[in-house]
Amino acid sequence: MSADPHQPASVSYDPTPRRRRVWPWLLAGVVVIVAGGYFIMHAKPGAAAQAGGGRRGGMGPGGAPMPVQARKVIAGDLNVYLTGLGTVTPANNVTVHSRVDGLLQKVFFTEGQVVKEGQVLAQIDPAPFAVAVAQAEGQLVRDQAQLLGAQQDLTRYQTLLTQESISKQQVDQQTALVKQYQGTVKADQAAVDSARLQLSYTRVTAPAPGRVGLRQVDPGNMIHATDTNGLVIINQVTPISVLFTIPETTLPGVLAQLNKGNTLAVDAFDRGQQIKLASGKLLTVDNQIDTTTGTLKLKASFANENGSLFPNQFVNARLLVETRHDATLIPSAAVQRGTSGTFVFVVGQDQAVEARPIKLGPVDGENVGVESGLKPGEVVVIDGGDKLKDGSQVEVISPNASGVASMKPHARNGSWAHGKRASGASGAWRHKQSQSQE
Repeated sequence: MSADPHQPASVSYDPTPRRRRVWPWLLAGVVVIVAGGYFIMHAKPGAAAQAGGGRRGGMGPGGAPMPVQARKVIAGDLNVYLTGLGTVTPANNVTVHSRVDGLLQKVFFTEGQVVKEGQVLAQIDPAPFAVAVAQAEGQLVRDQAQLLGAQQDLTRYQTLLTQESISKQQVDQQTALVKQYQGTVKADQAAVDSARLQLSYTRVTAPAPGRVGLRQVDPGNMIHATDTNGLVIINQVTPISVLFTIPETTLPGVLAQLNKGNTLAVDAFDRGQQIKLASGKLLTVDNQIDTTTGTLKLKASFANENGSLFPNQFVNARLLVETRHDATLIPSAAVQRGTSGTFVFVVGQDQAVEARPIKLGPVDGENVGVESGLKPGEVVVIDGGDKLKDGSQVEVISPNASGVASMKPHARNGSWAHGKRASGASGAWRHKQSQSQE
């Protein structure tokens, strides 16, 4: 029997292959469900909270207390300093001039050399001055001979007067002549001394100790006492002085110490206030205030034995005015500033912080004095306070503790570094990923 072309052909269907395709998907679903249940049962509460994305104000990741570093308020000595810009000035600044005119024959110093007072620096041709000395001495000898003859004649006239062989007028005239010659001899002696003094000036000596600068005249040149630049400049650098200024409002505290006879210490720092160059003491204060700047000049002296201070060098001078004992001290890092003024976060017994306003005093290095608002023994936040507010819960951590040193907020982006506390959530997340990959 032939098949009808209008009737559809019958197709046989085998359900076995479809069942084979379905069961792998069912098995995968079971694995996912089991893995999810395992993760929910074993994940830490902190990680689950973090996965929920919840964060309350003033709390750490996942609502945990904010990790902060804190330090106790202490009582100690607080040094009160005044700082001012200063310039190093030599104790003596001397321009060495020749005291006579003449030919510069020799120079006995090296530029930059440290010389002593009275040390010979240069030699001027002494020949013309030696001739002047000889001439003055010759004149003195001649006049001394005349004086001797007049004195002998006076002795004879006085003998004749006793014998009434000569008039008294002649004796008086001879007496006046002797006195005249005595005056001439004294003038001659002064001329000799002057010539010898001029001769001694041909040896140019250092009028003060110090360091010599660059030579202004070379040997072989004629030098004069009226030369503007002189021969060389000497700066006395041991000891050396520093001139610096302070505001006029701080003057009473300085004068109070000076009136008591106290010696105030002064330290000189470099331009960047990083390196301490020398330590000295305050010598005096100026006698008037500069009305244009409202400042007063002070002068300090430094031994400068190692030569760390140099003339005309710019320095920062720090004057120790007083030392306050049993002052309330906190680290400068603890101080916060807001619209209402300065304040600190004080950690309470319940680990909640209080934003407390304070009145600051003088600053001494990394510490700052507190005039009011705190008392010794209280604990203040020194790191992590930028994310806190009044009443926030905190966890005080040690910067040296293992595993938590990195767990502190970053001030720039507010993110948290994963330390020991965050490691649980991170481990749970990695475990979940490993199960999913299976």
